[in-house]
Amino acid sequence: MTAIHIDIKSKTYTSPDSRQHTAIANLKLLLPDNEFVCLVGPSGCGKTTLLNIIANLDSQYEGEISIGELHSAPKIGYIFQDPRLLPWRTVRENIELALPAQQPAEIIDSLLESMQLTKNQNDYPQHLSLGMSRRVAIIRAFAINPDILLMDEPFVSLDAPTARQVRDLLLGLWQQRPHTVLFVTHDLREAITLADRLIFLSAAPMAVVSNLEVNIPRAQRHNELTIENFRQKLLTEHPKIKQLL
Repeated sequence: MTAIHIDIKSKTYTSPDSRQHTAIANLKLLLPDNEFVCLVGPSGCGKTTLLNIIANLDSQYEGEISIGELHSAPKIGYIFQDPRLLPWRTVRENIELALPAQQPAEIIDSLLESMQLTKNQNDYPQHLSLGMSRRVAIIRAFAINPDILLMDEPFVSLDAPTARQVRDLLLGLWQQRPHTVLFVTHDLREAITLADRLIFLSAAPMAVVSNLEVNIPRAQRHNELTIENFRQKLLTEHPKIKQLL
């Protein structure tokens, strides 16, 4: 079980002029096991900070993050805005870096095939498009068989057709092995397309404005009109979220 219990009493920064800036205060969230959750909020509200805290990359806060009922530390995959591929290693070598030395090669082979990158496995990052680089980053995160996947605007700056293709590939992998996903985005249509749950966050200090389920069957989410109708319904029924987009 990998439900995430978040109770952050305070996360502050000290600015260059020695002033205290509160990014998060009294934030409480329960993220259910195996849900695909999208976090939506204005720039600078602390979404990336929250992901870093969950990933244990930032321990300078007051509060507690507890994750499920696992008997060992959860495996966390993290996909950043920048794919962060080492330019002197091939696609396959970049993926292998995240894995134990004895990891079966078949796991990488399967993921490369799922992401349509088998023919590019020996290419270096400078020969990849941005969309391909993002697919490599997704494979690297999935290859560790994560309990939790954190994604920080991973499709930003992609053109619409490429973003749609990579989203579909991501969902295909996730549906093969569901696990808890936290996905940061500014794009409400993207969030509706992907998510089981939408959590709308305010400007700093971060607070939950709305926590809403997306009840559109996944088979219907390729229909742009269905997505747009749901978006309009959200904005009408929850007017507070308009200022967060």
